[in-house]
Amino acid sequence: MKRTNLASGLHRWSMDYRAVMLSAYALVGGLLATGCIQRSEKTATIYCATDREFAAPILDAFERTDNDQQVVRVFDVEASKTLGLVTRIEQESANPKCDVFWNNEILHTIRLQKAGLLEPRRWSIPDNWPKEFAASDRSWVGFAARARVLIVNTKKLSAPDQYPARVEELADPKWKGACGYANPVYGTTATHFAVLASHPGALRDLQWEQWQTSIQSNAVMLAGNKQVALAVSSGELAWGLTDTDDALIEKEKGMPVEMIFPDQQEGGFGAVFIPNTVAVIRRSPHPVLAGRLADYLVSEKTESRLTMSSSAHFPLWPGAAEQSRIETLGIRRAKIDYEAAAEASMRVAQQASVP
Repeated sequence: MKRTNLASGLHRWSMDYRAVMLSAYALVGGLLATGCIQRSEKTATIYCATDREFAAPILDAFERTDNDQQVVRVFDVEASKTLGLVTRIEQESANPKCDVFWNNEILHTIRLQKAGLLEPRRWSIPDNWPKEFAASDRSWVGFAARARVLIVNTKKLSAPDQYPARVEELADPKWKGACGYANPVYGTTATHFAVLASHPGALRDLQWEQWQTSIQSNAVMLAGNKQVALAVSSGELAWGLTDTDDALIEKEKGMPVEMIFPDQQEGGFGAVFIPNTVAVIRRSPHPVLAGRLADYLVSEKTESRLTMSSSAHFPLWPGAAEQSRIETLGIRRAKIDYEAAAEASMRVAQQASVP
C-alpha cells in the first residue's frame, strides 16, 4: 500500500514538474519574442549618411568596447546618400535589414518617424537635452551639429565689406554666375531650404517661391556641399553656401577662404545649425545591440570625437567639456521648428531642384 502511494506521489510530482517547466519555457520564449529579456547579439547593421572618414573611427571604437561585437556599415554615395538610405529603409520596412540609422541631418529622420519606422526608446541623455533636437515620441535624438555658412574666396573678394552677408544674396543679380550652392534635393541643403520655406521672415526681401526661382538662373548648383567649398577655394566661384565642416577643411588646408555665419544683421534670421541624428529602426533584427550602439553615438564621448575632428562639430551635450574650435561667440542661432520644416520638405525639394 505504501509503495502504491509513493509511486502515485512520484508520478504526480513528475507531472507537476513537467507542467511547471513547460510553462517556464513558454514564458521565456514569449519574453524573448517581445524583447523583455536581452538576447545575445554580436552583430548590428548601421545605415550611415555621415562621411565615412568621421563615422568609421567612432564605429571602430564601439566595436572595441566588446571584441566579439561587430557593426556592419552601409554607406551611400556622397550627393544622394541621405535620401538613398532613407528610401532603402522605407523599401525594407516589411522586413528590416537595418538596426540603426545615423543621419547627418534631421528632416529625413523626421520623415521616417512620421512613417512609423523608428522605435521610441529611453535614451541615455540628460533631461535638459535641447528640446528641438529630440523627438517628442523619443524615436530619435540629435547630436553634434554643423552650421550652414557662407564660404568666401579672399582673392576674389579681398575686403570684408565686399563679402555677402545673407543667404538670400544667392538670388542677387550682382553675383550672377559667381556664387554657388549644393543640390537642394539632398542632405543639409535640403534641410536648410525647407527651413527657409517654412519660416516666414527667414528670407527678408523675397518670398520663398520668388527666391528659389531666382537662384536657379543666378547661382551655380553643384552636386554637394564639398563641391561648393572646393569651387570657392579654387577660385571658380567667389562664394557659396556650404557646411562648417567643408568650409573649415579648405581653410585649414591654407586655401584663400573665409567662413561667414550669415543673417546676423539686425532682424536677420540667424545661422542655421543642423544636427546629426540617430535612431533605432522599428522591428530591427538586433534591438539589444542596436540600443547600445545608438546610446554610444549620442554619448558625450562621441560628440567630443566629432568636435575635435577635422569636421569641428558643435556639441549639444549640456555642459560639454570639448567645444568646437570654430568660434561662435556672439553668433545668433536661428530658432527653428524642424517639424514644420519636415512638413514642407517634399514640396520644397520639387520646387528648388532644376526643372
